[in-house]
Amino acid sequence: MGSTSSAEREAARPAAAGRRGAVVAALMLSMALAALDATIVSTAVPQIVGDLGGFSVFSWLFSGYLLAVTVTLPLYGKLSDTFGRKPVLIAGSVLFLLGSLLCALAWNMGALIAFRVVQGLGGGALQGTVQTLAADLYPLKDRPKIQSKLSTVWAVSAVAGPGLGGVLAAYADWRWIFLVNLPVGAVALWLIVRHLHEPERETAPHARVDWAGALAVFACGGVLLTALVQGGVAWPWLSAPSLGLFGAGLALVAVVVLVERRAAEPIIPGWVWRRRTIAAVNLALGALGLLMVAPTVFLPTYAQAVLGLAPVAAGFVLSVWTLSWPVSAALSQHVYRRIGFRDTAMLGIGTAALVLFAFPFLPYPGQAWQPTLLMLLLGAALGLFQLPLIIGVQSTVDWAERGTTTASVLFCRQTGQTVGAAVFGAVANGVLAARLGGTGDLDSVTRALDSGSAPEATRRAIADAVHAVYLGASCAAALAFLVLLFLAPREFPVLKD
Repeated sequence: MGSTSSAEREAARPAAAGRRGAVVAALMLSMALAALDATIVSTAVPQIVGDLGGFSVFSWLFSGYLLAVTVTLPLYGKLSDTFGRKPVLIAGSVLFLLGSLLCALAWNMGALIAFRVVQGLGGGALQGTVQTLAADLYPLKDRPKIQSKLSTVWAVSAVAGPGLGGVLAAYADWRWIFLVNLPVGAVALWLIVRHLHEPERETAPHARVDWAGALAVFACGGVLLTALVQGGVAWPWLSAPSLGLFGAGLALVAVVVLVERRAAEPIIPGWVWRRRTIAAVNLALGALGLLMVAPTVFLPTYAQAVLGLAPVAAGFVLSVWTLSWPVSAALSQHVYRRIGFRDTAMLGIGTAALVLFAFPFLPYPGQAWQPTLLMLLLGAALGLFQLPLIIGVQSTVDWAERGTTTASVLFCRQTGQTVGAAVFGAVANGVLAARLGGTGDLDSVTRALDSGSAPEATRRAIADAVHAVYLGASCAAALAFLVLLFLAPREFPVLKD
């Protein structure tokens, strides 16, 4: 299951793990950069728009970054398997920091969006390579240690990001949101350069990069994800721009398949989908990305519009799942060592399906502790689901395939989130239009609520719309359960360390 010899595998781990503590610190700092970026910008949007203008296109501050991260994950995964993790992580860090500096110097919204894309091109390397190195540094029995640390970084960043962004925007300047990345990233970069040492590999001097495949994957992913992100927002789903983008995306899918079949070293190799374990984990974590849209996108609106909470309190209702998720992930090793990776993940996603299904049965308007309790349970369930699958699938491949495998898993999860945002956005808007007897969308209704002009019927319509989204999310969880049940092997084919 790989071109790397067993002797090379044995040599790789001690070399890569030299000064392991310093390398782990660098990985945690790099993960913090990527995790903070997803939340810290959101609270500064009013100040950014007030300074630069461009209100009609500000959503591309997030969409552009997300697109760049998602479409580059397969490329960075393949490059890390070909040339090693260190050069890819260094290049990605430099690109991310360059993008951060350029964002701080942006003179208008168009420039800021372009520089956010540059940031995203580096962020793809950070996300994929950090997760791959976490598996390289530790044997299977110790791997939950580093993964729980990374989960804790993600949780703390998710909670602290909005507050930090608000403080910097209010008391300093929104440009500091990007400038704070520079010292943190510089320390992480120095630690990586100084302390991460990988063995030389015989295949590296003769390696060929499938640049044609990389360009095809980038173009295909960019077009399809743009269609999903902007459909129903910038233009109607059945409009000419939407249909044109989807048509072009499908044509590019055929191009990707043709190019990758002919490539000697394809960016997305066929074995990623031919091996049952990897294919099942990809599909299951794609469903995870899908269902995560329900709480992250719609719960804050529900908490403010239906429960009547202030924005800070609404953020707390959402943030509690970042407390239970890493704790559950850290403890999951005691479960999967007894019943296996697949059954542990099925236990987690099955519980998540029940929690999501229970949300529509909450009383109206209800009390804040009720969705808070459900989010606490959901975080615990998903921690039990995601981490065993990532550790398990990384343990079924050799060093030379681990980067590609990890990138495919993260790519599917990111794509699931993009698809979920489009699908559940359409579901919510459709329910709102039906309940209110006309046309309408969640954004316009929420603005009406903020102005204090919305009647009780509108609040009930929002509750129904969010309930419908949660039912869809429970179906996504059930789909992940069925994928693991019927596609994944009961015992993962784990390679010996």
